Amino acid sequence: MGLSKSGGRDQLMDRATESRTLQDKTARELIWTSNHSFHGWTCSRCEWNSPLPTLLQDPEAKTAFDRLATAKFRDHKCPDHLARLGSADDSDSFTPRIRKLVTQGFKPKDAVELFLQEIALEYRNQPKVLAQAKADGEDFLRRVRAGLI
Repeated sequence: MGLSKSGGRDQLMDRATESRTLQDKTARELIWTSNHSFHGWTCSRCEWNSPLPTLLQDPEAKTAFDRLATAKFRDHKCPDHLARLGSADDSDSFTPRIRKLVTQGFKPKDAVELFLQEIALEYRNQPKVLAQAKADGEDFLRRVRAGLI
């Protein structure tokens, strides 16, 4: 006629376990991280990363790097790496500031322009920081256009 109470409970527990397993597999995100010591892709759940080669400057080569990093990210297994301690985005990284503006409703291009104005005010006597912020802003827009962010 149907399932006994214990059989139904077992099925519910199996479904809950399957749901958790699916969530564990899909809950991670590929995050672009850019700060003074690291530029590249990281996993939101573990310490897996794919650093941008230091001499890579061509936008097409960077896009190819992004595709390769995305494939490597999909193939990696979080249990094979240390668990992430704290935020994936360091406090001195520019990318989270741009993302925050986008999440507040600004279009990506407007967010980058506003971000660059903020940085110009904050770091007006530090040309290296201004140059890095401009490069990070351009790179952010390139990644948005490529559909990676």
